[in-house]
Amino acid sequence: MAEAALQMAQPEPGMRSLRVLARLLDYPTPEHQAAAGEMIEVIGAEPRLGGELKRRLMAWCQEMAGGDLLELQAEYVALFDKGRSTSLLLFEHVHGESRDRGQAMVDLMNEYQAAGFELDARELPDYLPLFLEYLSTCSEAEIGRWLGEIRHILALLTARLEEREADQALVPRALLALIGAEADVEPHRPQVRDEAPDDTPEALDAVWEEEAVRFSAESDQDCALQSAEGRRLAERKSVTHSEAVRIMSPAVDRGPSDR
Repeated sequence: MAEAALQMAQPEPGMRSLRVLARLLDYPTPEHQAAAGEMIEVIGAEPRLGGELKRRLMAWCQEMAGGDLLELQAEYVALFDKGRSTSLLLFEHVHGESRDRGQAMVDLMNEYQAAGFELDARELPDYLPLFLEYLSTCSEAEIGRWLGEIRHILALLTARLEEREADQALVPRALLALIGAEADVEPHRPQVRDEAPDDTPEALDAVWEEEAVRFSAESDQDCALQSAEGRRLAERKSVTHSEAVRIMSPAVDRGPSDR
């Protein structure tokens, strides 16, 4: 669970919402259900999100609190652990299995270590809930910089999750809303509508047939990237660029958030 993956100080109150978003995108547990009331309180107090988006997030928290845990967990596994298009591993959407992904992992680990954080769980450093835990302790300038760098991933992930009518789509949409980039989702919808399902038994079998085991790892990092999580195929191999973005002012009224 991402919450236990980083040893860190408590975030500043203004960005507690990032921790809530991390929890909502993590594997459901009894602790998540028990914390629904607190999460609703934090979301309700977040002035950077529009009213409609906040209402939908709070309603989802309430539904999760009263839902059957086994069903919630099964839905989560079906959504994120079968197929790759909705992967929560950020660099998978950018670098795939290339060596660039290994360097990106190292760079992100260096960011964590420079900030005084150490991984103490098994999640990879680019696991989105874990990354949000880190961002929750950063300055608004740093949060805006990082969200700007991954905005294209967040937009594509939002479009794919909304196509599946998944509540989890509210998380990347909220992150885009924090930097005023919700409009980035719309250009991805035609692509998403035309994508073949990648979570069917046939699609999963085809992937395993395509992925030959490599015996040429030159480092421990390469070995790690050949694991079940690290060997997923790339869907995009573009390079991310820093965007000149900032966290939206609490005083800005952006109106309701539409899907």
